[in-house]
Amino acid sequence: MTRELATLADPDVDVVTVDGRPLPRSEALRYLLLHKPRGYVTTVRDPQGRPVVTDLVPGDVRLYPVGRLDADVEGVLLLTNDGALTHRLIHPRYAVPRVYEAEVEGIVRPGDLPRWRRGVTLDDGPASPLAVEPLGRGERGTTRLSLTFTEGRKHEVKRFCEALGHRVVRLRRVAFGPIALGRLRPGEWRVLTPREVAQLRTGVV
Repeated sequence: MTRELATLADPDVDVVTVDGRPLPRSEALRYLLLHKPRGYVTTVRDPQGRPVVTDLVPGDVRLYPVGRLDADVEGVLLLTNDGALTHRLIHPRYAVPRVYEAEVEGIVRPGDLPRWRRGVTLDDGPASPLAVEPLGRGERGTTRLSLTFTEGRKHEVKRFCEALGHRVVRLRRVAFGPIALGRLRPGEWRVLTPREVAQLRTGVV
């Protein structure tokens, strides 16, 4: 049947062709929260054969990680096929906060916190956390801290702590914008609610 210009097509029923060739159907947009375990690479494939985060989520729709977490870092990782939203979430201009729990070598005392909050200058520019809060002492002479950054620069949290003389021994991201890790265990995932997706799009935290 011949269609006129501006005829609406139903993507679930109609097959649209150009010169006899069907156009690919657009995939439904999907939004997942994964508790990334340590040891997984934040990519869709790895030339070295290491396990990748997309192995942990459904494969019926091709999903892409929003930003990166190092292989030895666990916690909140968003995956989606919504390219426009991904751009918004990772672009520094939108300053989406990322909250991390870091365990660092040595003792960070209350009197040290103003220095941490002022920030430092790294080799790729200033690094100033939005917030730094103590979480108590860790084991074997370590300190636990909550650190909030609004950029996803490579190894930023680790480099920031090392610049202050405290190497990170364990790192977990517990929130990305309005999306918190909650009760998900490492390797578990869930679908974001429509409200959470709307919050990500509007920047509501």
